[in-house]
Amino acid sequence: MNGIAAVENLNYENYENEKNNIYYGNSPEYLKVSLAAAMTMDFVPGIFYRNACLHCINVLLTYDEGCRANCAYCGLQKSREGEYNDKSFIRVDWPVFKTGDIIESTLKKHNIVYRICISMITHEKAKDDTFTILKRFTNELHCPVSILMTPTILKHDDINRFKEYGADMVTVALDAATPELFDKFRGRGVGGPHRWEKYNDILDYSVSVFGKNKVGCHLVVGLGETERDMIFRMQSVRDRGARSHLFSFYQEKGSKLENHPQCPAGQYRRIQTARHIIDYDMGRAEDMKFGNDGRVVDFGIPFKNVAEIIERGTAFQTTGCPGKTEISACNRPFGDSSPKNIRSFPFELNAGDINRVRKELLEYD
Repeated sequence: MNGIAAVENLNYENYENEKNNIYYGNSPEYLKVSLAAAMTMDFVPGIFYRNACLHCINVLLTYDEGCRANCAYCGLQKSREGEYNDKSFIRVDWPVFKTGDIIESTLKKHNIVYRICISMITHEKAKDDTFTILKRFTNELHCPVSILMTPTILKHDDINRFKEYGADMVTVALDAATPELFDKFRGRGVGGPHRWEKYNDILDYSVSVFGKNKVGCHLVVGLGETERDMIFRMQSVRDRGARSHLFSFYQEKGSKLENHPQCPAGQYRRIQTARHIIDYDMGRAEDMKFGNDGRVVDFGIPFKNVAEIIERGTAFQTTGCPGKTEISACNRPFGDSSPKNIRSFPFELNAGDINRVRKELLEYD
């Protein structure tokens, strides 16, 4: 999912709700908006670190009862203490706004907003409300619309309707690299409703409807998998015709995994490199070599090609649904790290960034 971990000159708490048109209400009339999107639409004040610019407006369905799921790393998990509207998500507030105001403000930002994404939650009303919002967005907005789906509440025909109603792309947040980790953190292990088989079934069917490269799969690095586990999962996603959108696990205070450590930078950099190779059909997981600990030691392509990938830097930018180019419009500024330790770069890397990435790739401690 999307958010921003650090901004400059943010004075959000000093603004009264009425002055900012911040509300409490239910979808489809109201939607939560990521703090980064709220800043982009001028709903709240703030300046992005290093002038990062959000190119995808991320909205989240909202209901008084909250999300019915209980994913261990999620700030919206039903077992987390507090009222639903007071819960952070990806470490920031997601204020609620009228859907019509979001449309109006998005249109005003047509020069920088290249996509809008509707994120579902696990709730009995979410499916029908997503159809309602999707139809309105596709009829009234200037940009393509993505759906971050909740497979647990969907059937195959719902995927057909997403396509029929104008969605440009759809995404499945598989998150975990293995069925065991999925069940532990999203399914039976936390009393949650999600099932590995259902998520993969919806992923497969979505590709059959939307086509190759028009379906994404979220994967979170650092939930306990090895590098080999994640790389072969990304290959499985690619073989289905989808592409992987990577996140570095980043603790959410109050979640069940609030004390779970973030993976080392070297691990994430190697996974990012492998994802780029796999998703752009430059090589395959089976050709890569791994140590006894599961860490990649050879990417299976000529060294000069790996060096070129590093020098270009795009492999280390945020991955997600594209905008005007193949580079992700959904660049989620600092959604999986602090600006002092950037994991997914929301902008083009400079020479200093590339030098840092090059060093981190060789870190195996």
